[in-house]
Formats: sequence, C-alpha cells, structure tokens
Amino acid sequence: MAERPSSPPPPRLVDVAKAAGVSLATASRALTGSSGVSAEVAAHVRAVASQVGYVPNSHARALAGGQASMVGLVVHDVGDPYFGEIARGVLRETDRRGYLALISQTERDPRAELARIRALRAHRVTSIVLAGSGYVEPGTEADIAAEVRSVTAAGGRVAVIGRHHLPVDAVLPDNAAGAAALMRHLLGLGHRRLGVIGGPENLTTVEDRLAGLRTAYGEAGFDWRAVPVASGDFTREGGAAATARLMRAHPRLTAVVALNDPMAVGALSWLLNAGRRVPDEVSVAGFDDVPPARDVYPPLTTIRLPMVAMGRQALDLVLRPPATRPRRRRTGHELVVRASTAAPPTH
Repeated sequence: MAERPSSPPPPRLVDVAKAAGVSLATASRALTGSSGVSAEVAAHVRAVASQVGYVPNSHARALAGGQASMVGLVVHDVGDPYFGEIARGVLRETDRRGYLALISQTERDPRAELARIRALRAHRVTSIVLAGSGYVEPGTEADIAAEVRSVTAAGGRVAVIGRHHLPVDAVLPDNAAGAAALMRHLLGLGHRRLGVIGGPENLTTVEDRLAGLRTAYGEAGFDWRAVPVASGDFTREGGAAATARLMRAHPRLTAVVALNDPMAVGALSWLLNAGRRVPDEVSVAGFDDVPPARDVYPPLTTIRLPMVAMGRQALDLVLRPPATRPRRRRTGHELVVRASTAAPPTH
C-alpha cells in the first residue's frame, strides 16, 4: 500500500514575518496588539497571517513569558442587555486582536466581584475589564482596590467601565449629563408631576443619574424634594415593582423616569396592565437605549450610550502599556425621543 503523503507543517510566526516583509519582533507585536507597531503595519501583518493560515500558539507564548492571550471580563449581570452590548464590544476587539475572553458576573455583589478577580488571577489572566457601576461608599471597594493594586504590581492590567474608587484606567459613561438631558426633555413637554424609579442606592451609576435629573430640575426653578423616588432592582421586575409603589403613593404623576431601560420596560408593563395609557396619561422614559427599547410598545424614549464602543475602549485601555496616571475616556450621550413620552394630559 502506498504511503499517504504527510500534510505540510502549520505556518509559523517566522513564516508570517517573512511573507509580510517585517521582522519577527514586529510580527509578534502586531499579532498580540502590543505597542510599537503602527496601525497600518499591524493590519498588514494580520491580513498576511490570515492568508497563510497562521494560528498563534498561546501555550508557547505563555511559556516564553509573553503576555497571556486571555482577557477577563467581569460584568454585573449577563442577562442585562446593557452588559450584553458592552460584552459585544469587548469580544469584537478580542477577536480582532487574537485574544479570548473569559466572562463572569457578580450580580452587583462586591464580595463576588473580589472573588471573580481572584479567580482570574488564579488562572493567570493578567488583563481584566470590570464592567459596571462602582459603589458610592469607597470602603465597599477597599478590598477590591487592594486586589487591583496587587494585580498591577505584578505586571497585570485592569480597566473599568463606570465610576469606581479604583486607581486604574476607566471608561466613564455620560450618566449625569444624559440624565439632565432627559429631564429637560420631559420638562419641555410640560411635565411637572414626575416620579423616578432607580436601581440600588449604593451604586455610583444611580447616584450620577439622579444627580443629573436633580440638576436639570433645579435649573428649571423647581424643588427636587417634590420628586418621589422609588428604588428597586435594575431589572424589568424591579421596575414594575417600583412603579407599583410609586403610582399607588402618587397616582397623579404624569411621567415616570427609569434609570435604566429594563426598569422602564417594567414600568410600561405595570402601567398598561393597570389600565393607564402610555403616553396619553403617563409618559415613560428610560436610559441606555438597549436593543429592546425600540421594540416594546410604545417604543421607549431614552438616553443612548455607546455601549459597544465602551467595551472596545475598555479592552483597548487594558491592553495598552500603563500610563503614569490612570486614563479616563468619557463617552457622549444622545437623547432618543420615541413614542413613550408626550405632553401631559390637560385635565
């Protein structure tokens, strides 16, 4: 029987470098997303690597002491579309750079967040993105801050999305300014009897969005103390429950502002089931502009944050060499007006 011809060996990094016309070191930096290579050269090397069928040997890279090819992403709630969009941005960027992402959730428990960071370290993951709000009381994050300092002291990198009391690079959503724009929209429609439903009071995201609402309300000459606020879980169920408490205590409200879109969807559900017409009797507004916001009925007026871009930016920060001082990337926001808000009833 004739011997079956052996298959050719898989392409090596040196083959990529030769085909791309660059040095071995340049090819390595281009394929790992390291600094020192222009965007044009990096794109050229990646294109050549794809053409020749090169697959990085992450095990060999780790043995050689190079940067690990795994990135850790820690989110508050994988079921929340806000974090789903952020994860999509992170995953697109890891795919582009040849990394893999390990995703875990904390359910907004700082003890779980600390445990996830330690677990990632135990698995030798040295690049970590924490996506989600920080905590209002700095002491709540004291143990997390100590762990993060330990990560960076050992040569690892951490970046966060949201306002945290942590000495690391951060992507900062435009929470306060977005909330102020939302309040100005409702006041411009003529609403004066407004109520707010928000998430856990210990989160900086809640604090910042409430601050934006309060600022715009005060600038219009009104007393914020007249605005009732009901807290609940940052979920559809939490929004429905908070709306029930709010409307039963204040049945003459003409607008409900939810501090995220899932809560706004819960508010819509409760109001419609209670026989209240939206927006003819009560307007509802949300925050974030997650994909379901445009599909509910009526579609939600909300503040759009660039969630996918936020994920990409955080991943870019965590893969960059450290700076002298923590870097800050601030996002913009956009008021998206849909059918869930209108002028209040005249009677």
